[in-house]
Amino acid sequence: MSVIANWSPEDDSVISHARALAMDAVQKVGNGHPGTAMSLAPVAYLLFQKHLVHDPRDPQWIGRDRFILSCGHSSMTLYTQLFLSGYGLELKDLQEFRTWGSLTPGHPEYGHTAGVEMTTGPLGQGVSTAVGMAMAARFERGLFDPETTDGSSLFDHKVWVICSDGDLQEGVSSEAASLAGTQSLGSLNVIYDDNRISIEGDTHVAFTEDVSGRYRAYGWEVIEVSALPNGDVDLANLDKAMSTAGRNLQQPTLIRLKTVIAWPAPNAKGTSKSHGSALGAEEIAATKKELGLNPEEYFAFPEKLLSHARLVKERGAAAHDSWNKRFETWKKSEPERAKLLSRIVAHELPADWDALVPHFEAGKDVATRKASGDVINALAKKLPEMWGGSSDLAESNNTTIEGGGSFLPSSSAMKGANPYGRIIHFGIREHAMGSILNGIALSGLTKSFGGTFAVFSDYMRPAVRLAALMKLPSIFVWTHDSIGLGEDGPTHQPIEHFAALRAIPDFDVIRPADANEVAAAWKVIIKGRKASGILLSRQNLPVFDRTKFGSVDGVARGAYILKEASKSPQLILMATGSEVSLAVESAQALEESGIATRVVSIPCFEWFNQQSQTYKDEVLPPSVKARVSIEAGISQGWREYVGDAGACVSLEHYGASAGANVLFKEFGFTVDNVVATAKKVLK
Repeated sequence: MSVIANWSPEDDSVISHARALAMDAVQKVGNGHPGTAMSLAPVAYLLFQKHLVHDPRDPQWIGRDRFILSCGHSSMTLYTQLFLSGYGLELKDLQEFRTWGSLTPGHPEYGHTAGVEMTTGPLGQGVSTAVGMAMAARFERGLFDPETTDGSSLFDHKVWVICSDGDLQEGVSSEAASLAGTQSLGSLNVIYDDNRISIEGDTHVAFTEDVSGRYRAYGWEVIEVSALPNGDVDLANLDKAMSTAGRNLQQPTLIRLKTVIAWPAPNAKGTSKSHGSALGAEEIAATKKELGLNPEEYFAFPEKLLSHARLVKERGAAAHDSWNKRFETWKKSEPERAKLLSRIVAHELPADWDALVPHFEAGKDVATRKASGDVINALAKKLPEMWGGSSDLAESNNTTIEGGGSFLPSSSAMKGANPYGRIIHFGIREHAMGSILNGIALSGLTKSFGGTFAVFSDYMRPAVRLAALMKLPSIFVWTHDSIGLGEDGPTHQPIEHFAALRAIPDFDVIRPADANEVAAAWKVIIKGRKASGILLSRQNLPVFDRTKFGSVDGVARGAYILKEASKSPQLILMATGSEVSLAVESAQALEESGIATRVVSIPCFEWFNQQSQTYKDEVLPPSVKARVSIEAGISQGWREYVGDAGACVSLEHYGASAGANVLFKEFGFTVDNVVATAKKVLK
C-alpha cells in the first residue's frame, strides 16, 4: 500500500476506473485526447482528494483553492474529477463527452460546467491566467485582511495548475512565469506533466531546453518527481512534492512530473497517436485487462467506489464550515471591510462611486489618454478594489494610480514596493498582461486594467479573445491609437487594429472623441461586466462645448447626434475618436455651401448595435442615404453604417514617420477631402 496518509486500495481502484472512463468517453464519440487523461488520472485524483481545498456544494466559495487544467485538450482529466467529487456531473455527462448540448465539451468552458475555473485549450493561457489569480489572491488579502500572518488569512488560498509540454513551449507562459517569480507568488503551484509527447511525436524534435533550470532562474522552487520503474506515476513522491509546494509561501512552485502518456495501454503508451485519437476497441480491452478491469464493461463505475470518492464532499463541507466560523468572527471584528466585501460580492458600486469623475471644460485641448488617466485616478479614490498598470508604458498610457504603491512582494528592494500596492508593473509582456487581467477578473473580487499601445493589441489578442469568450469584465487600455502618434512611424501606427478588435464577438471596443466621452465611456465600462477595450489618442483633441453640441450621455448608447444639421439633414458624417473633430469642421464647411449636414459620433459600434431599431433610425435615418464615415484605419466594418450609397474616408495602407499634422494631411484626413468625398456621395 502507498505511504500516502489515509490512502486505501479503493483509491487505487478509483484511479483505474477513471483511466477506463477516459478511454471509453473518447472511443464513444470517436475523437478526443485519451492518453493524457489516462496518465494524469492519478495526479488529478490525488490533488482533488488530498490537497485541493474545495467544496463541491459551493463551487464559488471564496475560500476555495483554484484549479486550472491548462492542457485543456485533456478535459476528461477535469471532468472525471468533477464527477468523482460530486460537482453535478454524472456518468451520463461523461457518456455525452464532446457532443451537442453536453456539460462536457471538448475543452473545459468557464460558466458552462460547475467546477471549471476558466476556459482552457489555447496552450499557455491556463498557466498565465493562473498567475493573475495568484496576484489577485494577494491583492484581495490586502483589501480585507492585511494584518494577518501570511498563510493564515481567511483570504489566503492556493492556485493549482496542471500543464503540459505544449503549455511551457508557448511564449505567453514564459512571460507570465518570469513575472510570477519576480512577484514571489507562493500561492501558485504548477504540476508540469513531462511526458515528452505531442502531436508530432517526441517533443525533443523542438523542445530540449533545461526546463527545471529555466524555472529556477525565474525564481521558482522546482521539485522533480520521476516515474515508477513500470512507468506509472509515483504518487507517494508526488504527494510529498505537493505538500512541500503548499508550504512554500515565498516562491511559486513547479513540480516537474515524469509520466508516460496513455499508461498502461500495451501498444499506445508513450506514443503520439494516443495524444489525440481514440485507442480503438482492441487496445482499450487490453488496457482494461492491464488495469484489472472487465474488458466487456463500458463506463463502469461501481457505486461503492463512487461513494468512496465522494467522501471528498464531506471533507470539503467540513473545511467550508470551519472557514465560515472564522469568517463570522472576522465580520464582527472588521465591519467596514466586511461591508466592502459584501458590496463587491454583490457586484455593486458605492452610491457616490462616480462623484469625482472630472468634467472637462471646453476651450482646452486634451489628449484622451490624459483624460483617461484623470478618470482612472478619480474612480480609484472611490473604488478600493480598482487596480492596474501597464506593460512598461505607464507614463505614456496614463495608467498609474497616484500614490497607489507598486504591487511587489515585501522582499522586493524596489522603491515604493507594497505587497498590496495598486500599481501593477507587467513589464514588456503584453500577452501575459492580457492573461493576468483575465485571471484577476476570474478571481472575482477586484477590477483591474492594463495598458499598452494600440498597435500591440496584436500581441495580446488571444487573451482578449478568451476574455470575451468567458464574458469577463477585463479592461484593456490602448493608447496611441492612430497615425496621430506621429514620428514613431508605421511599426507603431495601428491601421487594421480597430476592425480586428471589433471582429471579436462579445467584446466592446470604445474610441472616444474627446475627454468627456472618455469619462462617459469609463462609467459604462465600470458599471458593466463585459470585456472591453478603450482606444485613446496620443495627441490633444478639442473638448466639445456641450451647450452647443449633443449631450455626452449619448456615449452610453454607442452613437449619438453630436451636431445637428441646420435643417432636415441631406448628409450624415460619422466618425470615432480623433476624427470626430474633423467631421465637425467638415460639417461646418458643408453647411456653408448649403448642404445640411449631421455629425454622428460613434464611440462604440457594439453599444450602438444593442439599441432599439427606433433609436438607431433616429441617429441614422434610413431616408438619408448620403453618408460618409471618417476613421484613420481601414474601412472594414463601416459599410453597415454608410450603406451602399455612402463612402469611407479611411486608411487602406500603412502609415509613415512624420508629424501627426503632416500625416493626417498627406493621407486625406482634411476638411477639403471630406467635403469632396461628401459631394461625390451627394451626386
